[in-house]
Amino acid sequence: MGDEETIFGKILKGEMPSQEVYSDEHTYAFRDVNPAAPTHVLVIPRKPIPKISDISEADAELMGRLMFAANKVAELEGLKESGYRLVINCGAGAGQTVFHLHVHVLGGREFAWPPG
Repeated sequence: MGDEETIFGKILKGEMPSQEVYSDEHTYAFRDVNPAAPTHVLVIPRKPIPKISDISEADAELMGRLMFAANKVAELEGLKESGYRLVINCGAGAGQTVFHLHVHVLGGREFAWPPG
């Protein structure tokens, strides 16, 4: 599936609206339209990668930038003290519905363990 076929690809191209939380040259973060927590922000790489199992060694720096952006979002959202959860689903069986790699930044409520 090409990136132009995903909703996230359309968001990156400005073809679909989003509520930006953070942006840099490598990543873009925006509020989830169906939040699973009081704070639910999606962080995506600008490079189209369908799922985390598709990353290569060449993507190692980008993955670090993705984690940096997720942490920055948590800071901007005031979650550093209270705590937050980062989630990456890989494949339909794990709950991935948009095949453009993304990190969920979730916070503002208690979370159970194990997740599921």
